[in-house]
Amino acid sequence: MSGEILVNVTPHETRVAFVENGVLQEVQIERARKRGLVGNIYKGTVRRVLPGMQAAFIDAGLDRTAFLHASDILCPDNDSDERERCLKGEAPEGERPSQRQIDELLREGQELLVQVVKDPLGTKGARLTTHITIPARFLVFMPQSSHIGVSQRIEDEAERQRLKERVTTLAAEFGPGGYIVRTAAEDADDEALRADMAFLHKLWGEIGARAGSERSGTLIHEDLPLVMRTMRDVVGAEVEKVRIDSRETFRKVLRFAEKFIPELVPRIEHYAGERPIFDLYAIEDEIQRALERKVTLKSGGYLIIDQTEAMTTIDVNTGAFVGHRNLEETIFKTNLEASQAIARQLRLRNLGGIIIIDFIDMVDPEHRRQVLRSLEKALERDHARTHISEVSALGLVEMTRKRTRESLEHVLCSTCPTCNGRGTLKTAETVCFEIFREIMREARQFDAQQLLVLASQEVVDRLLDEESTAVAELEEFIGKPIQFQVESLYTQEQFDVVLL
Repeated sequence: MSGEILVNVTPHETRVAFVENGVLQEVQIERARKRGLVGNIYKGTVRRVLPGMQAAFIDAGLDRTAFLHASDILCPDNDSDERERCLKGEAPEGERPSQRQIDELLREGQELLVQVVKDPLGTKGARLTTHITIPARFLVFMPQSSHIGVSQRIEDEAERQRLKERVTTLAAEFGPGGYIVRTAAEDADDEALRADMAFLHKLWGEIGARAGSERSGTLIHEDLPLVMRTMRDVVGAEVEKVRIDSRETFRKVLRFAEKFIPELVPRIEHYAGERPIFDLYAIEDEIQRALERKVTLKSGGYLIIDQTEAMTTIDVNTGAFVGHRNLEETIFKTNLEASQAIARQLRLRNLGGIIIIDFIDMVDPEHRRQVLRSLEKALERDHARTHISEVSALGLVEMTRKRTRESLEHVLCSTCPTCNGRGTLKTAETVCFEIFREIMREARQFDAQQLLVLASQEVVDRLLDEESTAVAELEEFIGKPIQFQVESLYTQEQFDVVLL
């Protein structure tokens, strides 16, 4: 599989597109005024401790107070000074979060070192942890742990064992701390691993020194910008080329790669073509389609994707696909194609949290198994962690996808001011009847010579045409004339009844 990364830089916005075999699979967007917070480390203060929720609200200097759950507090189970030092990021710790009650672990006014694990989403503040992790090219350093783990994506058992043994041996040179060996470390030698450890321990020392001198509510350590983060986390052997349309960004990436990822340097190019870089693979059109509710499948079937605050639902339909043999075969082929499209849409739209997929009902258990396996296989290329359950009694597939940053829709769009996010509008007929009821209410309460109705063009047209008989009957009933005036700035649902 051939992969390519395209980087489009405009003032105050950077976009990174992941393309596989000429097809857009993923897009990430970062804006100067609204950079993601995941990975940032802050010195915070406990503002409220909520025993009923086993959580606390932390003031870390962000727009909203952030959320820290008891399960995300990694501290010794005692009341000694060691616990205090752990919360400040100064002491090593075991491998499991504390099982104590939140009010035993934290107190209001207490200062502690925290890291953002989930960006603010919708009305919710950022989610925090005291289990600090610092990523490098091959390793993720866990200063408060002694655990050594290896990425599940490294499947060769012999290589997994080799990496674990080498990291365990090398870690003894640098002192306390645990590590997770990243997928990129496959086949890495001791020199590369040792260089990562040296860098991570030096960085952690700087973080600790700064945490001790800065006041609460201060950003102690900021994660890399989007492009550098992409180079560190995503780029691997499967990426053939990285093309960047900004000369300044190209130079920065080149310097970063020369220092940390030298094998990547030959694959980094500056794109100076006349066509916008995203036009090479019609990426702008793909992004536009990713904002739509309906996704058309090549067979004629389609998906309907609805995103809510709590979950995302995906409905699979055969649409215009009629098949060639029988109904069961038609349904099976549609579901197979849908499983591939769903995996791509989850990445492209950056959908996370709980996801419910309503495949078309299949009678054959083998068909159900194959569709589920197809979905699992398609999700193997996803960088985000996913978990799929079996098909439920109602024929639904329930799955989760790790969500740390806002979805593509939330980054690019805002709630519609006309429908307030409902996605539907009251019909002109419905609004007419609402106006009639308001006129009756006003006429009974107040003494006026006549009434003036201000409404949108569509509603006024209907009042003067299809509802003209009803208007005449209403005028006769209340004994007052009714006038109408078009307000061009009113939405279809807006109206006012003015007493004259």
